[in-house]
Amino acid sequence: MQALLEVILPVFVVTGFGYFAVWRGWFSDAGVDGLMNFTQKFAIPCLLFTAIARLDLGQSFDWRLLASFYAGALAGFLLGLFGARHLFGRSWEDAVAIGFCCLFSNTVLLGLPLTERAYGTEAMNTTFAIIAMHSPFCYGIGITAMEITRARGTAGVSLVGKVLKAMFSNALIIGIALGFIVNLTGFPIPGVLNDGLDLLVRAALPAALFGLGGVLVRYRPEGDLRVILFVCAIALVVHPMITRGLVAAFALPVEVVRASVLTAAMAPGINTYIFANMYGAARRVAASGVLIGTALSILTVWVWLALLP
Repeated sequence: MQALLEVILPVFVVTGFGYFAVWRGWFSDAGVDGLMNFTQKFAIPCLLFTAIARLDLGQSFDWRLLASFYAGALAGFLLGLFGARHLFGRSWEDAVAIGFCCLFSNTVLLGLPLTERAYGTEAMNTTFAIIAMHSPFCYGIGITAMEITRARGTAGVSLVGKVLKAMFSNALIIGIALGFIVNLTGFPIPGVLNDGLDLLVRAALPAALFGLGGVLVRYRPEGDLRVILFVCAIALVVHPMITRGLVAAFALPVEVVRASVLTAAMAPGINTYIFANMYGAARRVAASGVLIGTALSILTVWVWLALLP
């Protein structure tokens, strides 16, 4: 109960404030769009930039950690893809979009604040290492699978260009890439710029959580309930189970086990709906999966915190 009250609920209270404010009309849809643009294109990229720039890359980027997390993510994508196709009879395009819902967890807006509250700022280094690979890995798989599906297996060299363009037009990836450049070159960040970045960083997560609540008002649960619950089960249970088993097999330190499994246990992220909307496939499943998965994660994260060492 302590974890629920002290770790989980404060994060979801901020999200709930955003939801209630927009639902009651106290905060406009245009305001939510502006807030999410600020967080996702400026504040969070700055957060990721400063985090990667200051990381001890040799210690944080352990291949066993990344293999454990992304093996679970890839397994979730394949289960979602083939489950949607063969269990629920969806088209291949819908199946890829549903697989992407099982693949792309909300590592930034939920994973970072929950990890910080549960295990402290030091544990966030593990989450930052995961996030650094998250968008390139997930978009690379999702876009490749969708383009091949739409081309019925005959996608040409233009596929590589589409994947790279989609990835490197993303502000989060740009922030991560710049952070790696500064880290690897040892380029010093001027003190005034560093202080300004820290001010932006402090605003990133609270503003993003409030904005997330406002965005969720738009995603009303309707229809496709069995598929949506299937997506939630994979995202909230199967992915963290696989990650938990692998980090245990690799005998990783307990602080890495905690942060990696907790990050794997996050609900589908908003980017799953963006992906579905971009291709016009399984949009209702993606939208409702974000909303219902986020609500269910209040309980499932509580369980995972109790099970973790």
